[in-house]
Amino acid sequence: MPPRIAVRDIAFFERPVRFVRPFRFGAVVINAASQAFVRVEIEVEGKGVAVGASAELLAPKWFDKRAELSPGQTVAELRRSLEIARGLYLGVREFQTAFGLHARCIEAQVAACAAENIPALAAAYGPAEIDKALLDATLRCCEVNFFDGMTANIAGIDASLSRDLQQEDITQFLRLCRRRERVAVRHTVGLDDQIDGPGGVADPTQNAGARYFKLKLNGDVEHDTSRLIRIGQELSTLSDDYRVTLDANEQYADLAALRALIDRLDRDSTIAPIAGKLLYIEQPMPREISAESPLGSLALRDFIIDEADDSYHAFPKARALGYRGTSSKSCKGIYKSIINATRAAKWSAQGDNFFVTGEDLTCQAGLAVQQDLALGALIGVTHAERNGHHYVDGFGDTPKSEAETFLAAHPDLYVREDSKVRLAIHTGDLLTGSLTSPGFASGAHPLWPAMSPLGQPETEILREQAI
Repeated sequence: MPPRIAVRDIAFFERPVRFVRPFRFGAVVINAASQAFVRVEIEVEGKGVAVGASAELLAPKWFDKRAELSPGQTVAELRRSLEIARGLYLGVREFQTAFGLHARCIEAQVAACAAENIPALAAAYGPAEIDKALLDATLRCCEVNFFDGMTANIAGIDASLSRDLQQEDITQFLRLCRRRERVAVRHTVGLDDQIDGPGGVADPTQNAGARYFKLKLNGDVEHDTSRLIRIGQELSTLSDDYRVTLDANEQYADLAALRALIDRLDRDSTIAPIAGKLLYIEQPMPREISAESPLGSLALRDFIIDEADDSYHAFPKARALGYRGTSSKSCKGIYKSIINATRAAKWSAQGDNFFVTGEDLTCQAGLAVQQDLALGALIGVTHAERNGHHYVDGFGDTPKSEAETFLAAHPDLYVREDSKVRLAIHTGDLLTGSLTSPGFASGAHPLWPAMSPLGQPETEILREQAI
């Protein structure tokens, strides 16, 4: 039987993260942001007390892209999502499984956030971060690593939030999961990133030897086509084979605009170095438009949802519209990723091809990148968007002693270069071997005194701007 837990304390902290280069996606440029940290204390029934942790960037203008909101307002929504979730989780006094606690709180969380005009995707942020920390504490108390614990369903994941599945579907999927020893880095090319020559997309000092590339689109067919032609010319100089994905971040207004892009990909020979290597297209249209727009003949190409993946029902609905996949992001919820991976495996066994991808640029070195990497390695992700290291210099402003602690705990995942600890990328891959210590991929925890309470970052460095 899965262990049952009771939450005794939940604390939030925050720390600024400066970028070494601006990142532009959609209509937003980010030069810096804040990273949230969650610390929980739980009692595991019959076993004792344990502490767990999680971390995630407070990403502006992604969870909520409404034009009337400033970047700072959308970050405030994420902080509020955390606060509402804390009240709900602490309000459950009896012992529950880790997933049972999540299932008990998630509907109330979404409703409470909706009452404050916070959309469902942002509403899920608070439970997602608390759930990661609770799972970390549970695994630590039981002295089990994430992979062994999840294959045995230590969280007690059931089908109560996914009635299209049977309990045996989930149990069998988890039982068959095996840790991937290597996960390839998919290098993101932001809309303001350099394309050509030294420092460009084909420069190994910039792309870390990646064989997979994620190319951002801005929703203008002519602009995007011209840019993709230039990127294709650069990538065709690589000595190794490569594959690409495209991400529009909801920028294509409707099916007509999207069809124009697909026509160019299908018919324009100058874009063949991209079109011939294309794996899938991510979230091309606004989430509200996507829900009302069957892809029809466009589904001859593979599409996935990302921002539209805002509930446990989103993937089945997207499947009915012609989408083949959805994204796994620990900031959207570890349990939803596992449920969706179960669905993809079940549907694919029926003779078609469905999949879950790894899509999270903003994971920073330390807990965030480790926990998201472990989640992907568990559910079978072979390559993941993973270049927070490209936009942040190593551990950034993290205290040196903390970075050194992570290096000591995870010597295959980090390396010391130029007196700084950085993510270690081995011929385009990340290694997962050291993520097998007890806990949720976290052999080390942050130094809590080096942070400020949530909402009171040490230095106000938020510099996002809408364009």
